[in-house]
Amino acid sequence: MANKAIVGEKVGMTQVWDEENQVIPVTVLRVRPNRVVQVKTQERDGYSALQVTFGQKDIEKMTQPEAGHFANSGVAPGGRLVELRLDDVAEYQVGQELTVTEIAETGRVDVTSVSKGKGFAGAMKRHGFGGLPASHGAHKVHRKPGAVGQCATPSRIFKGKRMPGRMGNQKTTILNLMVVEADEERQVLLVRGSVPGPNGSVVLIRDAVKGA
Repeated sequence: MANKAIVGEKVGMTQVWDEENQVIPVTVLRVRPNRVVQVKTQERDGYSALQVTFGQKDIEKMTQPEAGHFANSGVAPGGRLVELRLDDVAEYQVGQELTVTEIAETGRVDVTSVSKGKGFAGAMKRHGFGGLPASHGAHKVHRKPGAVGQCATPSRIFKGKRMPGRMGNQKTTILNLMVVEADEERQVLLVRGSVPGPNGSVVLIRDAVKGA
């Protein structure tokens, strides 16, 4: 589990240059200050985590349970609540703000988000199948997966068989992304490489569990 974590939003991709004038592809993440709404401990809740929010939202637009939750904690309402699983939450308290500088100090981060949904896709696109022959009697089956099951025994298709279906729209984590730049004033974090999800999606950023 992570020691530090924060919630941000994917803005898009661009490129920057390092001291040696080498281009670095980066993903821009908008990381607004996260306000701690609730601290969950191992003794009371069975696991340790922080419940945080970010941004602003009118309390009139919330349900009564949501509004009451923010009122009890004394924290300004945010757009959504996100839970961050952490190893140790002893240093955190309700109302505390988490900023992009704290997560950038780790040097490398893991980023989790929901990948882009591609809709229904065939076996060739979804799993990289080679397809069937282009000639020699193959008729309108060039992109089909071929035989998928057995005959009388066991007369069924085993679970987990790679077949056509919905592609993408899965919780995905990219490990060990290098932090290129962090700007607390502009609420921006630049990480090297790509991050799953469309622009505007919510991303979970934590210190790298596998290290450099």
